[in-house]
Amino acid sequence: MKKITYTLIALVLLSSASFASSNQKTDTSIVTNSIDRTILPIKEPTPPTFTELDVRNAKLPPRFEVKAPEGAPNVLLVLIDDLGFAGTSTFGGPVPTPTFDKVASEGLYFNNFHTTAVCSPTRTALKSGRNHHVGNMGSIIETGTGFPGNTGKIPQNVTPVAEMLRLNGYSTAAFGKWHELAAWEANVSGPFDRWPTRQGFDKFYGFLGGETNQWAPFIYDGVHPVELPDDPNYHFMEDMTDQATAWIKYQKALTPDKPFFMYFAPGATHAPHHVPQSYINKWKGKFDGGWDAMREQILARQIEMGITPKGTKLAPKPEAIQEWESLSADEKRLYAKQAEVFAAFLEMTDYEVGRLIDAIDEIGQTENTMVIFVYGDNGTSAEGGTSGMYSEMTYFNGVQETVPDMLKKIDEWGGPHTYPHMAAGWAVMFDTPYKWTKQMGSDHGGTKVGMAVRWPKGIKTKGELRTQFTHVIDVAPTILEAIGLPEPTEVNGVAQRPMDGTSMLYTFKETNAKERHTTQYFEMFGNRAMYHDGWYARTIHRAPWEKTPRRPLTEDIWELYEVANDFSLVNDLSAEHPEKLKELQALFMKVAEENHVLPIDDRVFERIIAANVGRPDIMAGRSSLTLAEGMTGMTENTFLNIKNKSVVITAEIKVKEGASSNGIIIAQGGRFGGWALYVKDGVPAYDYNFLGMERYTVKASEKLKPGKYTIKFDFAYDGGGIGKGGMGTFYINDTKSGEGRIERTQPAIFSADETADVGIDLSTPVVETIGAEHKSKFNGHILKVVVEVL
Repeated sequence: MKKITYTLIALVLLSSASFASSNQKTDTSIVTNSIDRTILPIKEPTPPTFTELDVRNAKLPPRFEVKAPEGAPNVLLVLIDDLGFAGTSTFGGPVPTPTFDKVASEGLYFNNFHTTAVCSPTRTALKSGRNHHVGNMGSIIETGTGFPGNTGKIPQNVTPVAEMLRLNGYSTAAFGKWHELAAWEANVSGPFDRWPTRQGFDKFYGFLGGETNQWAPFIYDGVHPVELPDDPNYHFMEDMTDQATAWIKYQKALTPDKPFFMYFAPGATHAPHHVPQSYINKWKGKFDGGWDAMREQILARQIEMGITPKGTKLAPKPEAIQEWESLSADEKRLYAKQAEVFAAFLEMTDYEVGRLIDAIDEIGQTENTMVIFVYGDNGTSAEGGTSGMYSEMTYFNGVQETVPDMLKKIDEWGGPHTYPHMAAGWAVMFDTPYKWTKQMGSDHGGTKVGMAVRWPKGIKTKGELRTQFTHVIDVAPTILEAIGLPEPTEVNGVAQRPMDGTSMLYTFKETNAKERHTTQYFEMFGNRAMYHDGWYARTIHRAPWEKTPRRPLTEDIWELYEVANDFSLVNDLSAEHPEKLKELQALFMKVAEENHVLPIDDRVFERIIAANVGRPDIMAGRSSLTLAEGMTGMTENTFLNIKNKSVVITAEIKVKEGASSNGIIIAQGGRFGGWALYVKDGVPAYDYNFLGMERYTVKASEKLKPGKYTIKFDFAYDGGGIGKGGMGTFYINDTKSGEGRIERTQPAIFSADETADVGIDLSTPVVETIGAEHKSKFNGHILKVVVEVL
């Protein structure tokens, strides 16, 4: 048998050699040198027809393959989360960021680079080159409305640069935070058009929402949920870096001549501030001086380093931010700890980005890899309020944590049993020299962040500062120009809206090149501004910690600054130049109309509820949801809303022989807010976890034996407003079996990333005694679960 096999192989090899050495020419040249790259995907040529009968006598036609332009660079786009202008040591900050410093010292760094002031809008603008309202991202996806510019649904005519590169021969991958998927589309039914793998990325490994628990994230590989390892030391920041470095090495091992585009977007330093204790320990005592003194120290360093001009003044703090010296000893101890954890999180993040860049260097790709390092998608977040919080979900539910309550958690701060944020005073400090923070689209503290570019092949100068006005919408056109690609006019059959951004490539060669991006609007939750030819008009409509706007939109008070001579925006010239102010206000209205900014929506918390604002809701009009075992990972935006109303949960289950019944029947949320119907040691129970602060348990009086059961939990809401309590009653096979009070409920949101799950509780546990992941899996059978709201 072996002899016959070897003979056949020999014949095949001889035949192949004969074919290759015959008179037939083997022209396999690539035919993409003169193709039109303005229409994507590039059209394949019509294949030739043949008259030859025998393939041996036919000429092999040229093979069609789309390749990137010769010499095209790899591109690594890094976007850090929620870190403002003074976040890096290059920009005078208190936390060493050696990775960013290295990129800046080996390339260029920019001190006039702006974002949109909030997560989703910046990300869409960054990757598309269009203004955020053009991408329908007037705010975060969770607050989308029915109006164009604010729907949260990226339109087909705003194709991201990743898709442009993929269709031009690049390998593409995204790791970390997404936060650009329309809230109602994050489910198993899709549509998947706006998931990362349909927005230009061959590979995605990360989370879809605005934040995640770094210790227990709900993450996807492509469109498939990832089962977390049973590792007490697991941390997502490390995991995503491991995944990204492995992908780069794999991609270059298989296709060394094919360039890659990677988008690396950690969830750090967005809350929750989760970081290993080994990092936290290094920072003990280093923020005891407080935010006031440290703001002055940062500005002094910025002036000395040339980041800010000589004579730059420190903008006054917002009135709501207390003087450090006026705080009590307990407040100082708590707030200093919050900053220590944040600094540790930042240090860890910079280190992990360094590991990724080191991997690029290790495989010899340094010279022709353009690293674009954006150290913040907006200013540092003040969403922790004036005192911070150990569970960020309290902010979204309008609950103010007290200092005594938070001090009970101080030794756990940053660990798995907290979901923390820091006091707003630290946000102002990390945004030095500016006054405001994240969400403030009308202040440089909300929009301006550190940015650096390293590209040895394309940037010959090292460690130089650039001061031209630049914006996140400039990144995509910069990438295209650096590669040598035209901006496409049509992608996937859809005519494209032209990019709004201006390539920054002109700044790479000339320090004092004339500024090309001369006009830019800003708008976020009613805070709005207009930049034009060195002048900046703005209005402060609402601060992040303020629940309502300061005044109606028509009554807003506008200010005017000449930014070339007023780096920190402290000298309002509106009284001296009223005509200039009117000119910029009129210009704002003009570009606002052109970019779908109007009508302006200054609502915030009201927009969380889809029905309030015309956002699609796949549960709209429904009062019940029928589920079965195995249905997991249902986000809050795609699950029946049970808040502020009566609800009945009915489960049909089967208890096995030979073991006490245990595990989750259905759960929603997790350790920092949620509810669960479960069985513990054979006894059915219902837990309501109010923000991780208070827990209410209602148990049935009957212990289950092997067999089938219908278990019903009836929660009768008290009414009289939102967030009220109610009475919970158990029924087993239609017989009453226990009742109890639940005094408080969450009015707005259970979690930003935890899900509803049948038969298991993913990520963190609602019920600590049951646990999460595989530990919480129900050991019987769940035939059906019906959730009904009344």
